[in-house]
Amino acid sequence: MSFGSFNEGGDTPMADINTTPLVDVMLVLLVIFIITAPLFHQAIPIDLPRVSATKLDDKPEVIQLAINADGIAYWNGEAVHRDSLDARFAEASARQPELHLRADRQVRYEAVADVMAAAQRSGIVKIAFVTQPKGEAK
Repeated sequence: MSFGSFNEGGDTPMADINTTPLVDVMLVLLVIFIITAPLFHQAIPIDLPRVSATKLDDKPEVIQLAINADGIAYWNGEAVHRDSLDARFAEASARQPELHLRADRQVRYEAVADVMAAAQRSGIVKIAFVTQPKGEAK
C-alpha cells in the first residue's frame, strides 16, 4: 500500500483503493455465520414415530358456472334455471367450493351481479372470473 510522500506533486489523488475495511467487514460476517450456523440444526435428537398414511389431495371443489349471451346459466355444463341457483349454492356452500364464473360479453351486468350476490348470500366467498387472454381466438 502506498501512502505517498509530501515531496511528490502535492495535490495528486491517491490511485489505490483501500480494501482493509471491506476485508474487516467480511471477516466479521464470516465469524457471525460460523457461530450461528450450528443453531439452525435441531439440538435435541428426537426419534419420531413412523406411520404409513396416504397423502391427502385437498383440492377444493370447483363450480364452473357459465352464462351465455341469452342469460341462461350452466352449472358445470348443465343448463339450470335462475331460480334453482340459490338452492344449489346453499347445498354446495357446506363444501366451501370455488366459483369460476364465465359470462359472455353480451350478458347484462345485472345478471352477473345477481349470480354473484346469490353465491355470496349462500356463503361462497371464493369467486373467480374466467376470461380469455386478449388477442386469442375463441
